[in-house]
Amino acid sequence: MNRELPVINIAKDGSIAPAKTLRAREPKPDWLRIRIGDPTNQNHVLKLIEGLNLHTVCQEARCPNIFECWSDKTATFMLAGDTCTRHCGFCAVGKGKPGALDTEEPRHVAEATRHLGLAHVVITSVNRDDLPDGGAAHWAETIREVRALNPHCKIEVLIPDFNGDEAALNVVLDAHPDVLNHNTETIARLYKRVRPDANYEQTMTLIRRTAARRESEKSGMLTKSGIMVGLGETFDEVVALMGDLRRAHCDIMTIGQYLQPYARRLPVERYVTPAEFAEWKRIGMSLGFRHVESSPLTRSSYHAREQAAAPHEQATAVVA
Repeated sequence: MNRELPVINIAKDGSIAPAKTLRAREPKPDWLRIRIGDPTNQNHVLKLIEGLNLHTVCQEARCPNIFECWSDKTATFMLAGDTCTRHCGFCAVGKGKPGALDTEEPRHVAEATRHLGLAHVVITSVNRDDLPDGGAAHWAETIREVRALNPHCKIEVLIPDFNGDEAALNVVLDAHPDVLNHNTETIARLYKRVRPDANYEQTMTLIRRTAARRESEKSGMLTKSGIMVGLGETFDEVVALMGDLRRAHCDIMTIGQYLQPYARRLPVERYVTPAEFAEWKRIGMSLGFRHVESSPLTRSSYHAREQAAAPHEQATAVVA
């Protein structure tokens, strides 16, 4: 069980404010050990990112797979700065008032993709609710720049919800990414606590709209979404969420363990066992997902190339 620890708050004038309580972190189980990898490639990626004034979700979100991925010379680029306008309870990315968009960023992401020789690039962003289009035009320009410099590279975008603005979503879809990913993050019951500025049904609507656009254009674009577990959901609630995603025509799903990035983020309610992750994968494939990546260290961009390339191993089931 998590232990409660008192926290003493000292004001600027030296007075002591009422104590708050933080929950002590449980020790991580053995199956969450992280592979460090080759520091030579890690340093190469870091120098490239810093040289082009880029941000990565690997760093900003404190991803547990950063050493493995950077050792393999892969990274997930994060657009629109390193400050988010939302206040999700799980996220390590800084919150506040963002700065102006960097107009050179789309070209720099394209150059970094070329320098790393990527066959599959993943691009995400902070939420930019301060912008009229939520940053959609910046997204589209980045996709076009990456495509122009890297015509054989598959482009996966992990987008925000654009506050439900279908026109903004269509601006991104008009640039024709290969994979459109939008994370559900958690079950509907936990949304107010985990994603207070978002809406579960709005997330499902975004995925449905993307799938409908794919069908209308007869394109090969894939739809994708992911969740974290260990925040208080039940096993069956995750299965129910899988059904919602399949009804929205989501092709790929990722399921990974939530890890508290620092003390003032949501605590881990429990560490989910590898056996449960394996069972969710089995159930998901039986529901008709093209691929389910489900393990303690799974994140949206982890093994993203393999996820998109995986054959549709199961006959598609219709979820009524």
